[in-house]
Amino acid sequence: MKNAAPSYLKHHFLIAMPHMADPNFAQTVTYIIEHNEQGAMGLVINRPNGLTLADVLEQLRPDDEPPAACRALPIFAGGPVQTDRGFVLHSPGLQYQATLDLGELALSTSQDVLFAIADGRGPEHLLIALGYAGWEAGQLEAELVDNAWLTCPADPRILFEVPVEQRLTAAAARLGINLGLLTSQAGHA
Repeated sequence: MKNAAPSYLKHHFLIAMPHMADPNFAQTVTYIIEHNEQGAMGLVINRPNGLTLADVLEQLRPDDEPPAACRALPIFAGGPVQTDRGFVLHSPGLQYQATLDLGELALSTSQDVLFAIADGRGPEHLLIALGYAGWEAGQLEAELVDNAWLTCPADPRILFEVPVEQRLTAAAARLGINLGLLTSQAGHA
C-alpha cells in the first residue's frame, strides 16, 4: 500500500461537534488559516467578544474620535492563544504592512489595516479577531480522530455575509447536517 500524503485543512471550516467540552470551542466554527505537518492555526468566526472596532481605535488613537460606522464592526474572540494580538481576515487584493496572501482570502496583522477600515479605505469584506486557535503537530489530527470536529471547505459567504448567530448552522448545512440531530456517540469502523 502506498503512503498517502497527509490531508491538510487550510481554507476549511472546523465545526465543533455538539459534545465539544472545551469552552474555548463549544458551538464554534473556526476558519483554518494554515495547517501543515507543524500544526494548525485558525480563527473562530462566530464568537463576538463584546468589543467593536471603535473600542480598539480608541486605544490606538486616543485623540481621534472613531467614525460611527466602527461602532457596528464587532471584534471576535478568534481563539485562546495570544488574545492581545489582532488579526484581520479579509478579501484579497489589498496589502498592508503585514499581510499574508491566503489565496482566496488574506490575513493582515498590522495596525494600518484597522486605520484603513476606519478611514473607509479598507477591504470590502473583513472579520476582525483578537487571539487565534492553534494546534501543535498532530494535535488537530488526533481531535479529528476523536470526532471533536466536522470539516468542510470554507465558504467566504459564511465568513462575511451570514449573520454571526447563523454561521455554525450554515457551515454544518454545507455538509447536509443538522447539528441538533447529532449524538455524542461515535463509532470507528
